[in-house]
Amino acid sequence: MRIHHLNCGTDCPLGGALFDGRSLGPFGHIVCHCLLIETDAHGLVLVDTGFGLRDVAHPHARPDPRITLSWRMMLNIRLRERETAIRQVEALGFEASDVRHIVLTHLDFDHAGGLEDFPNAIVHVMQREYDDATGPAAGFVARNRWRGRQLNGVTNWRRYGARGAPWYGFDAVRDLEGLPPELLLVPLPGHTWGHAGVAVRRDDGRWLLHAGDAYFYRGEMRQARRRCTPGLRAYQRLMEVDAESRMANQQRLRALSIERREELTVACAHDPVELERCQAGRPL
Repeated sequence: MRIHHLNCGTDCPLGGALFDGRSLGPFGHIVCHCLLIETDAHGLVLVDTGFGLRDVAHPHARPDPRITLSWRMMLNIRLRERETAIRQVEALGFEASDVRHIVLTHLDFDHAGGLEDFPNAIVHVMQREYDDATGPAAGFVARNRWRGRQLNGVTNWRRYGARGAPWYGFDAVRDLEGLPPELLLVPLPGHTWGHAGVAVRRDDGRWLLHAGDAYFYRGEMRQARRRCTPGLRAYQRLMEVDAESRMANQQRLRALSIERREELTVACAHDPVELERCQAGRPL
């Protein structure tokens, strides 16, 4: 099993280091960290998709834009075709049809925009996330985060309940249809009610947990005292559906990242330093 770490979308919000903790100029740098997994018997597996080709070509097409203008301006989203998952899959020598499965942490617009670029893939997601994303949207955040035009053309869904065999103290959804037991959905509600991490057992026996948006900043893991930039702290609060659940799960992940560091790596979806270290094969 080979894991590629991809950046499938870039945000450059005004605020620089107040968001990413390191930029020297006025704009920050936030990524959309996705995984492309080569398996022996199950084809390619994507974990999240970032933005897709149709997002790049027609992000604000009316009457139902794929990305709302208000959200694009707030995050200063840079839509680049070369960063889409499909173009990066092709650059590695594969075709869209080689991607047989997509496992989603959740269905926010910056995680699900590329689903339609892989029409033959089976899409795995938590049932609660699917219900919330495709049902009536109440409130400003819900109307902006879940975009019907990104999801309406997808038909090959596999949806899962939130209970399963335990994994490091978390409830885990095992036996994802058509996938090996080395891939698990780990429910982590709070950012959304159906939010989940995706755990991947590597060939060396270590686990990689893609924690999605359970946290946003590297300083929130691997140390006893949580540290987060003001911009990302505020954005997490804006997007959460339940602060208590989000913070409780984040605390559990932080403890896990410290206590099980020798056997487990935890990475989130939006920290550029974590992505760079993963791409370079360096420890987090």
